[in-house]
Amino acid sequence: MGKIVKIFICILPMSLKRILLQRLYGYEIHPTARIGLSFFYPKKLKIGKNSKIGHFNTAVHLDEVIIGEYVSIGRGNWITGFATGTTSRHFKHQPDRVSILKVGNHSAITKGHHIDCTSPIIIGNFVTIAGYNSQLLTHSINVYDNRQDSKQITIGDYCFVGTNVVVLGGASLPSYSVLGAKAMLNKQYTEEWKLYGGNPAKPITDIPKDAKYFSRETGFVD
Repeated sequence: MGKIVKIFICILPMSLKRILLQRLYGYEIHPTARIGLSFFYPKKLKIGKNSKIGHFNTAVHLDEVIIGEYVSIGRGNWITGFATGTTSRHFKHQPDRVSILKVGNHSAITKGHHIDCTSPIIIGNFVTIAGYNSQLLTHSINVYDNRQDSKQITIGDYCFVGTNVVVLGGASLPSYSVLGAKAMLNKQYTEEWKLYGGNPAKPITDIPKDAKYFSRETGFVD
């Protein structure tokens, strides 16, 4: 569909927007889900019950976006990737690569973040991507092989990702963890119940297992 049609759909009331997105693009959007004034057009889209996408978000050049139940995506987020099936030479050495964002139930992405899903970004349940200006970047130039390369990013369940962080391809933040503000995560960690911070990020201290954020039953924090 042309860009003008897509822009027109963006400004429609949700009742009409849902019908057109389902009929024209085959998207799966729960009747209770909401999309604001956002240009949100991956190849495939699935949005679960009571989830909401705020205003002024962009999601393009993606194979798929899967949003669970009770998910909140704030405003002004730039979500991009490099969809498969193109004639570009980029990432030809990764034939199994897919450009996917998956956000688990009761998770939240706040405002003004850049999320690059050239390879998958998997965000677990009850996660908060907090604050502003964080970058989750799955792709970069491989200076050794002189080519574009990409690796998956994984964020486990019940994680808190602080403001203005950088998470690079291949990194993994384990469940029940905090990534401190302005940290740069570039490794796969496995130790849960830790505060990670610094540049590059590393375990700093333990998190008490009775901290209430990590046992809440709803994603929204009063």
